[in-house]
Amino acid sequence: MESQKHRPTARIDPVPDDLESAQAKLVYIYLEAADGATVEELGEILAMKKIDILSVLNSLSSADYVTQTGATYVVAN
Repeated sequence: MESQKHRPTARIDPVPDDLESAQAKLVYIYLEAADGATVEELGEILAMKKIDILSVLNSLSSADYVTQTGATYVVAN
């Protein structure tokens, strides 16, 4: 179809194999797609409780999958 515009595709890397929790995968994918987010943004967008987000972020940080800069969490490179 020529009438459709071609959109550039955003490249999202695969989720690490050792992430087993659905919540961890969801947070990881969102952080990668959004180029980072705060706890409040994650709670609002993903409809998760703050305590759950903090727990997931703690696990992801401990495994060196995300880093924190100020109030923003981003996927580690």
